[in-house]
Amino acid sequence: MDVDLGEMISDSRFIGMQLSARGSKELSEHGLTGIQAHVLLYILKHSEGTSLTEIHRETGYSMAATSGLIKRLRENGFVRVEPYKLDERRKLIFATEKSEKVHAGMMAAIADLPRVLYSGFTEDELEALNRLQKKMLKNLSVSDNCKCVMEG
Repeated sequence: MDVDLGEMISDSRFIGMQLSARGSKELSEHGLTGIQAHVLLYILKHSEGTSLTEIHRETGYSMAATSGLIKRLRENGFVRVEPYKLDERRKLIFATEKSEKVHAGMMAAIADLPRVLYSGFTEDELEALNRLQKKMLKNLSVSDNCKCVMEG
């Protein structure tokens, strides 16, 4: 069987783009982008408050991008920022009541994506796909050299 590895990479990218577009469409009804929802869900999980640095580390977004995301979430009323009581230089980020109200809708929008994407797959196919995706991610994390992915 001749497999076009370039086409597979292109298909994977297109799947990611379609997932992002579909998720963004659903989340836009709540006034959020996919990235904002991802960050907001992290903040909602940390009801005791979280910091910009913690969000940056969790998401992998640059500090500048994370700061911009928090600024937009704050401007739209989804988060509030308060000084940390033990260190005035540090700020803690909290979800607002508005965030709590859209939480269920965000979760429903996100929960529907796997159902759509994996519709028609058998359990064996899902297990194989899961294993292979993890292998691809490992290949990418081991080396910046794309040759290792092609050989694997």
